[in-house]
Amino acid sequence: MTLQNRFYRLLVSRRWLTLLAALVVCAVLALAAGFLLAEAGPLIVGLGLIGIAAALAVVRDIELAYAAVIGIVTLLPFSSFPFSIGFTPTLLDAALGALFLVWVLQIISGKRRHVVLTSLAGPVLVFLSIALAAFVLGTSHAGLTSYVLRHFGEIILSALLFFLVINTVRDWDRLEKLSRLLMVCAFVSAFLGVVLYLMPDELATDVLSALRVVGYPSGPGVLRYIRDNPELAERAVSTSVDPNVLGSLLNMTIALAVPQMFAKRPLIRRRYLVPMLGVMALCLAMTMSRGSLVGVAAPLALMAVMKYKKLLYILLAAAVLFVFLPQTQELLGHLVEGFFLEDLATLMRLGEYKDALILIGRYPILGVGFSGSPDVDTYLGVACVYLLIAQQ
Repeated sequence: MTLQNRFYRLLVSRRWLTLLAALVVCAVLALAAGFLLAEAGPLIVGLGLIGIAAALAVVRDIELAYAAVIGIVTLLPFSSFPFSIGFTPTLLDAALGALFLVWVLQIISGKRRHVVLTSLAGPVLVFLSIALAAFVLGTSHAGLTSYVLRHFGEIILSALLFFLVINTVRDWDRLEKLSRLLMVCAFVSAFLGVVLYLMPDELATDVLSALRVVGYPSGPGVLRYIRDNPELAERAVSTSVDPNVLGSLLNMTIALAVPQMFAKRPLIRRRYLVPMLGVMALCLAMTMSRGSLVGVAAPLALMAVMKYKKLLYILLAAAVLFVFLPQTQELLGHLVEGFFLEDLATLMRLGEYKDALILIGRYPILGVGFSGSPDVDTYLGVACVYLLIAQQ
């Protein structure tokens, strides 16, 4: 008889021991709950319990893990835990970690017996090798901090996500579910962005400042304006902190959702999809993000020319309205200033690109790593992810 069986028989045969054990467990849990409530407060404890329950659910189902990642990326991309472990972990870090954990557990348990690779696996592995070499060499001229280590880890984790996706999204049903969820979450983010944009500034500031419990900024700075000047037009931010981040999310998801209007079997019924796209397009315009507007116009124009002729007429009608409607004149002027290099923000952006190209020209093979530039006349950082990766 095993020790476990003996212990079970002892508890069953002596009911008072079972009652005593239950009372001890309840007392320990009550003391722990009281301590946490006193130290952290009921809100943090409540959120912690919800997080534990969600984590237990996520590690049992990879689709729930994907849903957590998509939900956080679209609705709370900059949220973090209210504690530090040398650095402050973000909810996205936890969600990605849970996603990888589910995959690894499936491999260990034998539910997945093969690791799938594609022709793109080689280039991704080469990128990871170069990134690792650049990280190691970069520490020779700049100190290693917790932020740099975390930043490098997030880049590696994001690249490894490629292998996870091609191994776990292997059928149309799962791909359709995740695509549908991405479009719905993007719509919710856009709806929040429009509502917050139309709110009185003081109320919108209070609502956004309430997110400080998950690491978001608070105060008047949560509202964004063109050139950060409150006398100019406000820019929609939703819960994305930066209007350009929100614009990037919407231009990607709009380009994903528009072809569904012409599909024989759309992922979302057209009577719901059309108003969803309307809200997303409105919010995209409210971000005043010129790059995002151009970024969505280009693929939609290509789709219209190559396949969807009805879309071409819709885009032409939208362009006419955009040019002549009084409500769009400020955004139109903002776009024209950018195209003709007439505003300070565009000139500063071009200056960033120039400085980035100088740094890349000096270190074209491995870049300068993730800690900083070794030269006093250059710096690491540019508002273009491709140039930033080339720098590093």
